[in-house]
Parts: sequence; structure tokens; C-alpha cells
Amino acid sequence: MPKAHDGQISQLEELLRQVSIIIRKRGRDILQDFDVTPPQFNALLELDHHGQLTMGELCDHLYLACSTATDLVDRMERNALIERERDPNDRRVIRLKIKERGRRIIAEVLEARRNYLATVMQSIGEEEKGRLIQALEQIYLLMTRNTGPGPSAKEQPQSKRDQAQASRGQPESKD
Repeated sequence: MPKAHDGQISQLEELLRQVSIIIRKRGRDILQDFDVTPPQFNALLELDHHGQLTMGELCDHLYLACSTATDLVDRMERNALIERERDPNDRRVIRLKIKERGRRIIAEVLEARRNYLATVMQSIGEEEKGRLIQALEQIYLLMTRNTGPGPSAKEQPQSKRDQAQASRGQPESKD
């Protein structure tokens, strides 16, 4: 049976959900002005944040099946957003690297998103913006304290390979 929550928690959940929906919708609208899809942009952001990643690492960060991520990376490579590069320390390992065009798109999209947010927030004073930033930082820290960003470990989808290994009693792969 679901636990009853006080009015503030219910209101907070609804407001966060509604803001998230608007941000996601506006983000998709902004991306239409660029030659990149939302999943491609998310992959670019992960690569920008974490540096060069292997395909397995990118799958983990995006919570995608390897086959889905491979198709995504193939399209991104064809569109000159990223390139595959052999790891100089282990030639068997292929790392994904953002190309200049990908970096330019990241900068332009983030600038467009920030311009949108600046327009929305123009009537809010600096002090109130500061309080909003502090509150959002606190929520983020509380949500990521034990699990990091994204679903908790038990909510994260397993790859088919990891599921098969687990059913055979083998440890999960660490690509």
C-alpha cells in the first residue's frame, strides 16, 4: 500500500515533474534547430562530461542496451559528431571521442538552452535565483548521495549479457 505523503511532498513532486516535462519539451524544440537528436545530444553530453568512453561505458551512462548504443554511435560517427579511436594503452579497446563538430553543437545547444532559461527567469531577482539554486543543489545531493545520478542500482536495466551471466552465477561484465 502506498505511503500517504504530506501536501508539500506531493506539491514538490508535481512541480518537479511538470518542470522536467517543460525542460525536456523545450530541449527537444531547441535540438530541432541543430542536426542532432535528443539521444545523440545526451551521448555527446556524457562524452563531454566523462571524456573518452568505451562503448560499454557509454551504455552504462545512458542506460542503453549495447545494440542500441552501437546504432546511435554509428549514426553519430556518420554525422561527424564523434569518432572511434583505439586506446594507445590497449589496442583492443576502442574509445569514443567527440569531434570538433560535436563540441560546437554542444556549445551552441547549451547556449540556446541558457538563453531560454534566462528569458524565463528574467523577472526573478538574483537573491531568489540564488535560493532556487541552493534548493535544487540540495535536492540533487540528496538524490545522488548513495546511488549517483540516474536510477538506483536495483532500478537500472541490465544488459542481456549481464543477465545471462547472472543466471549462470558469473559476475557482471565491466566494459
